[in-house]
Amino acid sequence: MKYSDFEYIMSATRMNRYLLASHNNSKKAMTLYRKNLHLSQELFTIISCFEVAFRNAINNQYTSQYGSDWLRNTAFTGGIFDTPNCRHAKEVINKAIIKLAERYTHTKLLSEMDFGFWRYLFAQPQFHAGGQTLLRIFPSKPTSTQAIQYNHSFVFNQLEKINSLRNRIAHHEPVCFLPNQSVIDTTYARQHYNLILQLFQWMNIDELSLLYGLDHITTVCNEIDAFFTA
Repeated sequence: MKYSDFEYIMSATRMNRYLLASHNNSKKAMTLYRKNLHLSQELFTIISCFEVAFRNAINNQYTSQYGSDWLRNTAFTGGIFDTPNCRHAKEVINKAIIKLAERYTHTKLLSEMDFGFWRYLFAQPQFHAGGQTLLRIFPSKPTSTQAIQYNHSFVFNQLEKINSLRNRIAHHEPVCFLPNQSVIDTTYARQHYNLILQLFQWMNIDELSLLYGLDHITTVCNEIDAFFTA
């Protein structure tokens, strides 16, 4: 495809950053755009695996505490999220219950909750309402020190980084540049990828076995770095 056609479809505004990063080489700009899409696809696969494992770990923890229908029960009158500080969580759950209607099952309700919902279970109000036990899903989490407290707030902030990456990909934002610059750099992608692997390890999940045949992040990052530094 000619660059003029590609740019017309994708928009000049969107392509400008890729063109600048490629030193106005239109062929390289199109290649970079495609490689960014490839990297985004690879990252989203890893994020999706983490999200499911993370959600299921929370479900297992709270099922052992509050029973097999714990999520719906949290939003009932007298439930653990039936408090002013947890009002938003309660509203999200009740909205999903109404949406599911007669199709309701606990498993389907779990699937209706997005990554942000699970992340916010580590925010102060929800974490305390849930009995302050959710850190148990990270049995291999480092022990806190005076320098770093590996508490629920720390986990909440780490999860925000993954959520931010997830949203960037979902909104078709690039992940192959230095932040706010037209400079090719895969550090952002690599750092967030390594964070996900770290959290898998904290959960005692063998990430190498889990992601076997799915994980090509390093390879794609190396391709981008090598191609555009040549």
